[in-house]
Amino acid sequence: MAEPTAADHTAYLAIPGRLRAPQPGWTAHADVIVVGSGIAGLTTALQLRQRVDRVLLVTKTVLNEGSTMWAQGGIAAALDPADSPEDHLRDTLVAGVGVCDVEAVRALVTEGPGRVRELVALGAEFDRDADGEIKLTREGGHHRDRIAHAGGDATGREISRALIAALRRVQDDPGIEVIEHALVLDLLLDDTGRACGVTLHVIGEGQRDGVGAARARAVVLATGGLGQVYAATTNPSVATGDGLAAALRAGAEIADVEFVQFHPTVLWLGPGSSGQQPLISEAVRGEGAFLVDKDGARFMEGRHPLADLAPRDVVARAIVERMRETGEDHVYLDARHLGAAFLEERFPSIVARCRELGFDPATELLPVAPAQHYASGGVRTDLHGRTTVEGLYACGEVSCTGVHGANRLASNSLLEGLVFAHRIADDITARLAAGELPPVPAGEAGRPKGPATLLPETARVEVQAAMTRGSGAVRTAESTAATALALAALAERSLDESAAEPGPQAWETTNLLQVGQLLTHLAARREETRGGHVRDDFRDLDDEHWRGNQRATRSRDGSVTTTFHPVAAQDIS
Repeated sequence: MAEPTAADHTAYLAIPGRLRAPQPGWTAHADVIVVGSGIAGLTTALQLRQRVDRVLLVTKTVLNEGSTMWAQGGIAAALDPADSPEDHLRDTLVAGVGVCDVEAVRALVTEGPGRVRELVALGAEFDRDADGEIKLTREGGHHRDRIAHAGGDATGREISRALIAALRRVQDDPGIEVIEHALVLDLLLDDTGRACGVTLHVIGEGQRDGVGAARARAVVLATGGLGQVYAATTNPSVATGDGLAAALRAGAEIADVEFVQFHPTVLWLGPGSSGQQPLISEAVRGEGAFLVDKDGARFMEGRHPLADLAPRDVVARAIVERMRETGEDHVYLDARHLGAAFLEERFPSIVARCRELGFDPATELLPVAPAQHYASGGVRTDLHGRTTVEGLYACGEVSCTGVHGANRLASNSLLEGLVFAHRIADDITARLAAGELPPVPAGEAGRPKGPATLLPETARVEVQAAMTRGSGAVRTAESTAATALALAALAERSLDESAAEPGPQAWETTNLLQVGQLLTHLAARREETRGGHVRDDFRDLDDEHWRGNQRATRSRDGSVTTTFHPVAAQDIS
C-alpha cells in the first residue's frame, strides 16, 4: 500500500477521542463547572454564583494568568453620546469581511455599553478625563473614539484585578469553589452525548491531587486561545488550545479556526525569537504613531482610507508585502513625535517593556512584525453561548459566536467575553429552573471512547515549526499540505503508548497538535484571501464561492466532517 501523500492528509482528517491519562482518583460535584479565569470565566462564575447552588471555577494556573491580563488596548463600547451601537456594528462587520453573524454583533454592541458600566460599578477603574468621564480613544478599524482603557495600557490587568477582587469578596461562600493549577483533559459525556463534567489534572495537596472527575449539570469552557500552536505569539504560555481540543474530541462543532489574527505590530526581537512576544498596542497608532519601512516611507498611506488605523488584517498583510519587497524581516513603528512625557503617561507598560529590551520609543524607531495574536474562530455557539453538545457552553476566545467573522475588530474581545458571559449565566439559570439541565446520576458520566492519544512534550517545537512554516500569516496549498503531512506523522506517533508519559506538558502538546491539524485542514480548503486568512496562491476575496463559514465536527469514528455555510451579503454602507 502506498504511503499517504500530503494531499491525502489535507483532504482527510481523523482525531482520536481522548487524551491518554490515568483513571480519575477523586470526584467533585457542582451544578455548573466554569473552566477558565479570564474576563469570560470570572464574569460567568460571578453571575452564576448569585443564582445556582454550587459553582466550581477551575483555572489552569492561578486566577490572574489568563489572556485578559495581557490586553493592552482596552474594551470597545459606544459610551460616547456622539457614538452609537449602529456605528459600532458597522465597524465590526467591515472588519469581519462579510462573514460575521449580524445578530451576534448586534447583541454585542447593544448590550456592551451597559455591561461596561456594570464593570465600573463592580470596581474596575478606567482612565478618566478632567471632567471625570471615561477617556475614550481609537484603534484600527474604528471610526469613533470608543476604546475605554485603564492604567494607560493595562486595561486587561485592571479588569482582571476588579473581577478577582469581586471573587475574593465571596470566596467564603460555600456556593462557589475555585480550584487553581487545574488542567482540563476531556469532557465527560453521558450515554446520550450530553456534557456532564470534565476530567482534570490538579497539582495540589490532599484529596484533589492528580487526575480527577468533576461532574456537573452544565460545563462552560472559557479557556482562552491557541497562540502557542505557533512559534511566536502575543499569547501567554497557558494558551495551548485545551478547551478547543477537548470540545473537538467530544464532538462539538468548531467554526472558522482558519481565521487567525496576526497582530501587525509586535516588537521584533531578532531571528529565532519564539514564545510570547511583546505587543505594541494598536492604541499607539490610535494616538498618532505610524508605520514606515527601512527607507522611512509611510507605506500605509493610500492603501486604505484609515491608513495606519486600517483593520488589523489589512495592516498585517501590508507589512508582510512590504517586507517581501524590501527583503527585510521587519518594518518600523514611529512614535517619536508623540514625546517621552506623553508616551510614559499613556503607555507606561509598553514603554517600560521596550526600554527593558533595549528600545526607546521616544527616541528611536521600533522594529515590528506581525505575530499570532487572536483566534477569531473556535467552538461554535448560538446567541446564548450554547454549543452543539447539550450541556456544554463556550465563552471568550475559545468560542465562535460569529461576532468576529474573518477578523476581530480591535478591542472587541474583552467586550465579547463580558457580554456573552452574562448571556450564558442567564440561559443556564433559566434552563436549570425549567429542569432542562437535570442532575447527573451517579455513574452516568463516562470518559470518551476509542483510541487514546499522547504526544511527548519534546514534540511541541515540531508542531510549532510546522504550523509557522505552512499555516502561519501567509499560506498556500503547498505550504498547508506540507504542514498537514508533518502533523499527521506526529499524530501517528501519538498513538504509540510508549511514546510519552502522561503529564501536563504532554497533554498540552497533544492539544496543540490536534488544534493545528484542524486549523491546517480548514486553511487548505479555503481558497481565497479574507480577513485573517491570507492565501498567496488565491490573493483575492472570493464572495461568489467563499462568503461563508466553515464548520467541522468529529464523528464517533474519529473522522472530521467539514461543511460550508454561506452568509448573505451584509449591508455595511
